[in-house]
Amino acid sequence: METPFPSFEPNGPNEEARGPRLREIPLRLIVPNVITVLAICAGLSGIRLAFENRFELAVAMVLVAAFLDGIDGRVARLMKATSKFGAQMDSLADIVNFGVAPALVLYAFVLDQARSLGWIAALIYVIAAGLRLARFNVMAEREVKASWQSEYFVGVPAPAGAMLVLLPMYLGLLGLAPDRVVALVSSGYTVLIAFLLVSRLPVWSGKSENRVRRDLVLPIILFVVLYVATLMSFTWETMAITAVGYLISLPFGARKWQKKYGDWPLHPDHPVPVEDGLPEDKK
Repeated sequence: METPFPSFEPNGPNEEARGPRLREIPLRLIVPNVITVLAICAGLSGIRLAFENRFELAVAMVLVAAFLDGIDGRVARLMKATSKFGAQMDSLADIVNFGVAPALVLYAFVLDQARSLGWIAALIYVIAAGLRLARFNVMAEREVKASWQSEYFVGVPAPAGAMLVLLPMYLGLLGLAPDRVVALVSSGYTVLIAFLLVSRLPVWSGKSENRVRRDLVLPIILFVVLYVATLMSFTWETMAITAVGYLISLPFGARKWQKKYGDWPLHPDHPVPVEDGLPEDKK
């Protein structure tokens, strides 16, 4: 008599398609994913704290989420624990921590004063962050890459966007009253940051600077110590200055790209000079 359910071989193709069992996964592969999950928890906790009017903790949790989301990939590479599963988890965490969480925290703090306009600005920012991350993933998977891609991003990266879009909150926590006028200005500013995320503006990444001149080592260490000290003592002043300084640096980075590589990226599907993007046999 035939059984109504198909039988599965212990190591057959049907069983393999389900993926490895938990006991078969090395611990070093789990650690980066745990950091990613903690980042998601921090971002979502920031949203809850914002709706409870605990805004200082809300911003802190969003920044912690961004920090954790930024180190999970480095930890994975350091532990030689990179995986496709981890890459997908990281992408999902990015849209939460760099898109949804900052937008909702900012909306609860000031954008709601602008009513529908504030909500539309928050939606535009979240969608722009998702598009920015999707474009980054597509470009990262390309086999042919230009030399400048190790030095520059196309558009403002999502972590920097999350830091920039919270500038109205930094100013509000310094005493700027979140009234309707500030809400309208903040809505326009949020849309501006969304545009920078999906723009083709070349933004210096700093990834190519693998070595530092010896005479600059001590000044750099001193600057980092000074920055951390001011961040701990004057948190919102430091974050506001950092955001404004980053915005001011964008035109200079784009100008440097133009001097070194020619014209700006022309098309999102081909954001490189033609000669640099072609294989050797087609140049």
